[in-house]
Amino acid sequence: MKTSKVLLSILVLLYINASAEWPTHTVCKEDNLEIHYKSCDPQQDFAFSIDHCSDITTHTFNIRAAMVLRHSIKELYVKLDMIINGKTVLTYSETLCGPDHSKLIFCGMKKGEHFYYEGPVTLGIKEIPQGDYTLSAKLTNQDHVTVACADFTVKNYLDY
Repeated sequence: MKTSKVLLSILVLLYINASAEWPTHTVCKEDNLEIHYKSCDPQQDFAFSIDHCSDITTHTFNIRAAMVLRHSIKELYVKLDMIINGKTVLTYSETLCGPDHSKLIFCGMKKGEHFYYEGPVTLGIKEIPQGDYTLSAKLTNQDHVTVACADFTVKNYLDY
């Protein structure tokens, strides 16, 4: 009897763990532009928002982002992939923190610290590509460990 209860408990825990995934969050939704994201890190979700979708195409716009760091950041690298119909059509990578790079506010933060940023960001783009696509973003540190990861779904029907 005890063995069957233990086995049942283990199966329930495995099912809950296997079926759990992070929810899809809405970054913004206006007229002809929607942006949603879902954390692709199985161990951690994070918060991210902007005030208005239309602000993205301006030179600078305000964001809010927050998370508790599971890994320290001495060096930080970002890799972005634009995916259309399941195929990567564009890849971009950059070093955000490192010995020869400008210091951002999160460079040097330690594991367990609470990261919170509210303020301006400049992407340097004049328009968001039209259509439905996924923008996959992955941040890794000096140990090649994922610090944050998300898949952004973009639906843009704006005519510039």
